[in-house]
Amino acid sequence: MRKVIIYTQETCPPCHAEKLWFKENGIEFEERDVRKNDQYLYELIELGAAATPATTIKYEDREEVILGFDQTKLAGILGI
Repeated sequence: MRKVIIYTQETCPPCHAEKLWFKENGIEFEERDVRKNDQYLYELIELGAAATPATTIKYEDREEVILGFDQTKLAGILGI
């Protein structure tokens, strides 16, 4: 079982592109808008990110963090 979380904000074109890519590839994800919830902004900072999108993928006993919309890295981790 894996859990995909994407940290976004409304004014972020790469965020919209990544969410669309997830939908096109049948990947379920949870969106966390850092402008609508301060806790999400703190989580983003704790990941070491300075911008959106930032994505965490939790599976088995591992967690991967992808900064920016890196299709190649996401596809490799998600097996697409």
